[in-house]
Amino acid sequence: MSNSNYVISENVGKNTHHLPVMVVMVPLPLQGHLNQLLHLSRLLSAFNIPVHFVSTATHNRQAQHRISAKIKNHLIQFHDFDLPIFPSPNPNATHKFPSHLVPMVNEVLVHFPRPFAAFLSSLSQKAKRLIVIHDSLMSSVVQVVDSIVNVESYLFHSVSAFVTTLHNLERKGIVVGDGDDDEEECESRTFYREYVLKELNTARSWESWFSVEFWDLIKSQFGQLPKKTCGQIYNTCRVIEGSSLKLIERIESKLNNWALGPFNPVKKLKNGERSSSKHSCMSWLDQQEPRSVIYISFGTTTTMEDKQINEIAIGLARSHQKFIWVIRDADKVDIFHEDNNKRSKLPEGYNDLIGDRGLIIREWAPQLEILSHWATGGFMTHCGWNSCLESITMGVPMAAWPMHSDQPRNMVLVTEILRVGLVVKDWELKEEVVSALTVEETVRRLMVSEDGAEIRMNAMRVGEAVRRSIEDGGDSRKELEAFVNHITR
Repeated sequence: MSNSNYVISENVGKNTHHLPVMVVMVPLPLQGHLNQLLHLSRLLSAFNIPVHFVSTATHNRQAQHRISAKIKNHLIQFHDFDLPIFPSPNPNATHKFPSHLVPMVNEVLVHFPRPFAAFLSSLSQKAKRLIVIHDSLMSSVVQVVDSIVNVESYLFHSVSAFVTTLHNLERKGIVVGDGDDDEEECESRTFYREYVLKELNTARSWESWFSVEFWDLIKSQFGQLPKKTCGQIYNTCRVIEGSSLKLIERIESKLNNWALGPFNPVKKLKNGERSSSKHSCMSWLDQQEPRSVIYISFGTTTTMEDKQINEIAIGLARSHQKFIWVIRDADKVDIFHEDNNKRSKLPEGYNDLIGDRGLIIREWAPQLEILSHWATGGFMTHCGWNSCLESITMGVPMAAWPMHSDQPRNMVLVTEILRVGLVVKDWELKEEVVSALTVEETVRRLMVSEDGAEIRMNAMRVGEAVRRSIEDGGDSRKELEAFVNHITR
């Protein structure tokens, strides 16, 4: 593709001549990555810092369309690069990370560096200091930062600090072998042995969670970090991942490590308070009892086969619990293209069977608003980090059903360390269909059992602690302010 097909916004640097600092966000163009860096853009712009958000035209539109907060701030500007459309995902692929996304990501990595270099060179003339915050999987795109004097680069990890810690320990070989270890290695081994569960003994290797192509992409990008990398940013807080962050800081002591999360809004509705969202599911939630509804959603990168959807449907009906269930295919590259989602078939007469106990949503759902509603008492989730953090923030217990990538280890964090969730499906059974009976028993255990009540109390306690941490004077708020002071020094 010719570079002439890429369009950079004409208002680059407009009204920003010689500003003290500007920020450039470079997300990977997948929903779970776009969402996090756009929320971070919102937080930084609140400190009167101009933010330039760089992605494809389609994904810039997607990020704004789906964000759970208002983005009308003139300090956030979007800059578009265009890419072709790619085929639909294959729901029967061995790895549930849709195969169609890897070619699209590779196209971005090939075609973005040249226009991005021109963009950054132009923008760097408008500010005393230019801060580039880039997704860890976009490292090759931002290599130009090493050649521009007034640019600083910060690596953003879209996964939990826990997942990053375990990966770093394995990569360094610290977790294997015996012998006389120094203090750091002893601490590392203890961390690993304490937090890697028996359930993951057959799936410790990252290679087993990704397609070969995506794993190659990960290794390639981590091998191309800019030399001017000044620090690492995590969408988390020390309330929930203090041990992981402490170990990261010891292992990677040459870099500043910033826990600036949660990035997402954290306001939880009080009992009886009405949501401002206009989505029809919110008015339905307003009519339910407190903590009586389980929300079911498996993210944007998994397409379930019809036989699994059928088992979930029957299990939910037999549980006799109220539910909101989002049934969508995995995202295509262009979510705005017509026929983006097929309509999975539910059992005949299903609506009559569930009556007003269940609500089926087949389009994008306002997940954060649903989780923040007082009627929501549980979340069956794929354990993507966005979903985990949103649920933790709102104090909603989880039924963990990981599909791929970092999700199996997020399940460990949720169920074994924080103890704010329970397991739906053991990871070693990942290729098997979860039965209706398992769905039914899991839902009832989470929503109405004594075991579930204990998990709910833990979730509420952790959620309250996280929400306090972002208030003025809280640890997360202080860390965000410290980062802002650092980049505006």
